[in-house]
Amino acid sequence: MIEPQALEQTLRDAFPDATTLEVKDLTGTKDHYQAVIVTPSFAGRTRVEQHQMVYAALGDLMDGPVHALALETRAE
Repeated sequence: MIEPQALEQTLRDAFPDATTLEVKDLTGTKDHYQAVIVTPSFAGRTRVEQHQMVYAALGDLMDGPVHALALETRAE
């Protein structure tokens, strides 16, 4: 499990130019999350590439502490 604030900070560190970055704990169990990320870093990238960037930023967190992650990503 990971606290929502810690997950959000990890994403903010990875995408410091994000104009929108919201993390929501979907179940209250601190392992099922939804994230909305809007950043110029996603410009020119497919949705799959954007999601790969997020997964790469989270690294090992996706192997255990984060069981599920619903993503909404887009370039600004």
